[in-house]
Amino acid sequence: MKATLVSVCQTDAARDAGRVALTPELLAATGARYSRNNEGLDSIVARIDRNNLDASVNSVFRMLDYGHQSIADMVPVAIFMDDISIWLAYLIWSLASQAGGQESSTRYIRLSRESLVPDTTLGIPDALRAEWGDAMAAAFDRYAALEAEWTAIGEASPSLYRIPSSLLNATDDKAKRQVGRMKRNYAFDRARYLIPAATSTNVMMTMSARAWAGMCQHLASSPLAEARALAEAVRGELLLAAPHLARHSVATPESEAGIADEFAKSVALARSLLEAAPAADGPAAPTARLEAFPPAGVGDAEMAAALAHHSNRYAWQGDALRRTSVRFGWDAVALAELRDLNRHRTGSKFSTLVPRGFYCAEDQIPACGASPALDNAAAYGRTLTRRALQLLADGDPTYVYWTLLGTQFDFEHVTTADKFIYEAELRTGVGAHYRYAAHLHDALALWFERYPATRPLVLEGKAEPE
Repeated sequence: MKATLVSVCQTDAARDAGRVALTPELLAATGARYSRNNEGLDSIVARIDRNNLDASVNSVFRMLDYGHQSIADMVPVAIFMDDISIWLAYLIWSLASQAGGQESSTRYIRLSRESLVPDTTLGIPDALRAEWGDAMAAAFDRYAALEAEWTAIGEASPSLYRIPSSLLNATDDKAKRQVGRMKRNYAFDRARYLIPAATSTNVMMTMSARAWAGMCQHLASSPLAEARALAEAVRGELLLAAPHLARHSVATPESEAGIADEFAKSVALARSLLEAAPAADGPAAPTARLEAFPPAGVGDAEMAAALAHHSNRYAWQGDALRRTSVRFGWDAVALAELRDLNRHRTGSKFSTLVPRGFYCAEDQIPACGASPALDNAAAYGRTLTRRALQLLADGDPTYVYWTLLGTQFDFEHVTTADKFIYEAELRTGVGAHYRYAAHLHDALALWFERYPATRPLVLEGKAEPE
């Protein structure tokens, strides 16, 4: 595991134009001083000692504790986090609703058992390490078998790739590379459900020092050893960027108690599920749900009017949509798709994080075909899902590292209607994964039931290959 701060340098054009360049903390301190006088930027910058930028923070902003949170909001910080587990990546995205960034994609990268995060880093109990290691190796064996199987299925029935004939018949090198990528993606998209959540990934995020401090506080208060280690690594980098404003990036009794309360609820739910049904089998039905809370007097016609100038997913959406709160989600979403849905920046995301079932792309097998490798992988995935559920019921927080990308959880997102429509258009558009395209299609169907006049105006896609 490694966390690395990356600072932003002044561009040549900005330097040639004589624009000022400030450290992240100086930028925040300069902005903060605006609230106490109207002297203007030039007067504030004149206080800065170019030979001692960090010390200049005190001369620009003498009351360091005043409005700490709002000041930290003005400190931009970018950090790259290497070799954290896919599960931990899911967790930090759920805590970072204001972050921009990227994560290594299981849709484009072939993975292997060498990619597993070490059991010592994850904090797997000593008594379970041998069993866990064998389970993860078996999962990767099935992942490799599934990739080969899906590749063979695609080659036997090329129409399944949905690649335009004009591209398939092209002879130039660029087109050949694109076709090759589409074919690999077809196999990766359907084999990835056997990838363990304990597999390492890389995440880059850029957000304010305030958001980083809040995330570190949560991670440092976690019962997971990996989360606490990442908090320490990130905090070290955060102190390089904002030494005066990062003191709240440590564990707190309140956060520890709150996390413990939520984990206790998940444990109780896991126990009730085991009592109701001896096994968490699946796949569980990904039933969609959606509630909308519009302003008074806003109905179907007003929602449609708000999309009158909506020519693409980035285009204008009117105030009727921007003022409408939306809560939507599904009873069961595979972790593979949960990762993507969870990265949308707006609003609040929530899951009980209790395993509900296991999805393994069984619905993608052609009607006339059979797949022994898939049957074997699906059965194994359900076995591990049951094991994870039992470990959760036993109160072991490392149960998450027994899950696979096919393990299903409930998921809920609270945002506004314009952001929901953007997400639905994005996740059903060109290059969208077939599974989250289906999830957003189901959520849109519920929206259209309530606001039918918006149906022809929402730019729902068909998840064409990219």
